[in-house]
Amino acid sequence: MSLTAAARALRLLGPEEAHRLTLAALKVGLGPRARGPADPILATRLAGLELANPIGLAAGFDKNAQVPGALLAAGFGLVECGTTTPAPQAGNPRPRLFRLTADRAVINRLGFNNDGLEAFAGRLAARPNGGVVGANIGANKDSPDRLADYTLGLTRLWGVADYFTLNISSPNTPGLRDLQQKSALADLLASVAATRSALTRAGGDHPIFLKVAPDLDDAAVGDIVEAAIRFTLDGLIVGNTTVARPAHLTGASRGESGGLSGAPLMEPSTRLLRAFHQAAGGRLALIGVGGIASGADAYAKIRAGASAVQLYTALTFAGPDLVIAIQRDLAALLRADGFASVAQAVGAG
Repeated sequence: MSLTAAARALRLLGPEEAHRLTLAALKVGLGPRARGPADPILATRLAGLELANPIGLAAGFDKNAQVPGALLAAGFGLVECGTTTPAPQAGNPRPRLFRLTADRAVINRLGFNNDGLEAFAGRLAARPNGGVVGANIGANKDSPDRLADYTLGLTRLWGVADYFTLNISSPNTPGLRDLQQKSALADLLASVAATRSALTRAGGDHPIFLKVAPDLDDAAVGDIVEAAIRFTLDGLIVGNTTVARPAHLTGASRGESGGLSGAPLMEPSTRLLRAFHQAAGGRLALIGVGGIASGADAYAKIRAGASAVQLYTALTFAGPDLVIAIQRDLAALLRADGFASVAQAVGAG
């Protein structure tokens, strides 16, 4: 069975069962493999990280750091594992994951279901060297001190991940998005900065990103940029899933609560990315996420200001070969417009 046929077969299953089987296949080496190194024009630098290509896998696919090596072998330039929380948690009740096939979209209200920080750390520590793997860290739903959850995750994973993402923008943990508000964000980032300073003195530094929601207003964009710079973050990931429900959605599950991802998010998330690029003025690295399903989509994010991009939902519909197709088409678009590198195209449109 071809990989495309296998992807079609998986769509006949429930979303969570299909995801479980996909991870199981990757664990035993049944996933796709890139046939060779990425096109040299795609090599780029992100907050000090050297990437063979700028196409990343977003957090949520490999929540428990089970298969980062297989995903890198499939052609991703960076793989973000998580979200992980200090204590294991089951997440929200099922059903909690819904395909909107006609809309090329997904709604999820998973709620940070994961095996917990210790299991996550052990798997990352045991992975073979090579490739860029990030850790997306969050807070437990019932945590009495969410700020401490982030610093605990950072401390435990320091040295076993190549970069870190503070996830304060999932809509599926009650109150989590409140951490994006100006005073709460300052408290969180001050705590993270102090922890990072101590860890760096003990040995080495790693980039830290903040993942924000796509539902922010213009005032919040400026506040977040200035806070990120003040507390020496390296960049922002724009953005997470949205609580908005565009009127054009047709899927039967369009009224389900949770975060919407996929094609409907491409335009609004790119617009927000452009606003962050303008506000940051080159002072922060940006990763563009939301609705990417083609080389043209990735190129649009890069021209809007992203130094790298991440995707996940499109794999549900297009299958695992998508990342190679995006690489090929992105390289062709760069050359067609006269760019010699990804970096030259960042913010060019």
